[in-house]
Amino acid sequence: QVQLVESGGGLVQVGDSLRLSCTTSGRSFSGWIMGWFRQAPGKDREFVATISGSGGRTYYSDSVKGRFTISRDFIKNRVYLQMNSLKPEDTAVYYCVADRAGGSSPNYEYWGQGTQVTVSS
Repeated sequence: QVQLVESGGGLVQVGDSLRLSCTTSGRSFSGWIMGWFRQAPGKDREFVATISGSGGRTYYSDSVKGRFTISRDFIKNRVYLQMNSLKPEDTAVYYCVADRAGGSSPNYEYWGQGTQVTVSS
């Protein structure tokens, strides 16, 4: 059974940092695009960041560029999202995703269950 399990969410203050982790199991995602989407209440799922199959290329939405960093550990089968300088508008459920093709549309093959991030002002 393929699983993507997120962890690391929580309640933080404006300007704080959080690191989300996504642990994969059930198959190898080496060579697959891995990424993060988020969904705030009443809004559509929003692209946050992706990392290439080799880990050499990263892409970010304009809203998080310069504040968030995506990385992956092929040995531990994990993907991370380091979030700095958090803002109230970053409040959302964050989902780990995996797909062979990637992109900024939420058409990824695999999704985690999500982890809540709340930024309080």
